[in-house]
Amino acid sequence: MIMLKTDPELALMREANRIIAVILSELEERIKPGVTTLELDQWAEQRILSLKARPGFKGYPGRSGAKPFPATLCTSINEEVVHGIPSAQRRLKEGDIIGIDVGTIYKDYYGDGAYTYPVGAISAGARDLLETCKKALQLGIEQAQPGKHLGDIAQAIDDHVRARGFEVVRDLSGHGIGRRLHEDPQVLNYYDGQRGAKLKSRMTLAIEPMINAGTFVVQTLDDDWTVVTRDGSLSAHYEHTVALTDNGADILTRI
Repeated sequence: MIMLKTDPELALMREANRIIAVILSELEERIKPGVTTLELDQWAEQRILSLKARPGFKGYPGRSGAKPFPATLCTSINEEVVHGIPSAQRRLKEGDIIGIDVGTIYKDYYGDGAYTYPVGAISAGARDLLETCKKALQLGIEQAQPGKHLGDIAQAIDDHVRARGFEVVRDLSGHGIGRRLHEDPQVLNYYDGQRGAKLKSRMTLAIEPMINAGTFVVQTLDDDWTVVTRDGSLSAHYEHTVALTDNGADILTRI
């Protein structure tokens, strides 16, 4: 069932996602060669707590048999698509790209957002990948308005990514969000030929294209969380949580 949110619920989600925007903005100056992903994670957890929220990912249940996610941030470097686990042994290097996904819980409502950052100077190909993913997210959000369908979001993202010579990950998707991190509906980033559910005002969606420089095929590492590209190619990930209104999508993950 797709849950439509009330005004009080939207107010709480707006704050949960404003905190996401603060974290992602303030992280930018901390992304530099030599920094460990654990240092980023520890800073983010304390910053979220200081803003009167709780980390949304820490302790989140994994798939059957997997341990809960152990950290506040998902830190995914280069060929890592999503769900990378922060580590004191993982130190950023010049030329890396790092996707950071962060969740919050504010008064029982979730926020969710992601951004891929360059670490120092990056290659032209990596820069093109990041810009393509960012633009794909924008185009998907433009389709998130009452009267359209979920398939319109997917097609806008897929068409742009393929035109730029990249591939959309198919095993992962965006999602509804609210009192639970993952609610209905599933929000595909690739077009499967289906129109999907009709979009309505007061839906809240996490739209998050994940795109690869090579194959769309991915696999999960032995830690049961980190998803990587099968061919080792670079991957980028951007995400906004939006609330649908009669005037289009209201991006909640903004300061």
